[in-house]
Amino acid sequence: MRVLVVDDEPAISAALERGLLAEGLDVDVAADGESALWRAREGDYGVIILDILLPDRSGYEVCEILRGERITTPILMLTAKSGEDDETKGLNIGADDFLRKPFSFKVLVARIRALMRRQQAAQFGTLTRGDLHYDPMTRECWFAGTPVDLTGREAAVLELLLRAQGEVVSREALLNQVWGMDFDGDPNIVDVYIGYLRRKLDKPHGRKMLITVRGLGYRVVGADV
Repeated sequence: MRVLVVDDEPAISAALERGLLAEGLDVDVAADGESALWRAREGDYGVIILDILLPDRSGYEVCEILRGERITTPILMLTAKSGEDDETKGLNIGADDFLRKPFSFKVLVARIRALMRRQQAAQFGTLTRGDLHYDPMTRECWFAGTPVDLTGREAAVLELLLRAQGEVVSREALLNQVWGMDFDGDPNIVDVYIGYLRRKLDKPHGRKMLITVRGLGYRVVGADV
């Protein structure tokens, strides 16, 4: 599982990266709000550790923007301030947990793992869009009551589209989250797999579920359009 650490203090970021790597977690680091937004949008993270005080956008702004874009990755906010105001504001705009500096590294790891467990439990529910149903845990898919046999990559693409709840998912997001950010092949592979899914979902049922939004990406609709 990958963790995104967002902190503009190099010593803190480096210490967190070393410690989390030792715990068996993959780690990416961002030193400002804009970098954090880019990574959070394009990467597949189990938890985002987000400091409030950043040189450009505050942690509050980053959290609020991500939640406004329906990015539901758990966010653990960090602050060096005392008092309840920071915590109250952070939780109210969508943060999942809060930790004050200085903190125990053991407590941080425990909080991270708790957030990951909560997120994984939430992902086990069946995803539905109209007559289309997909179970992420078993990778079983049904369309209008008929089972649909999907490959692992097809299932991963469909899951991301369904989790967007009808919103557009960019080709870049699909490429990075299904094939990985280090993928250096032809990005048109995404279009190829969208075609595979259409042949299995749309064509046999005379329906149009997978929609291309020109210049933006793809989305799943719940009925004919």
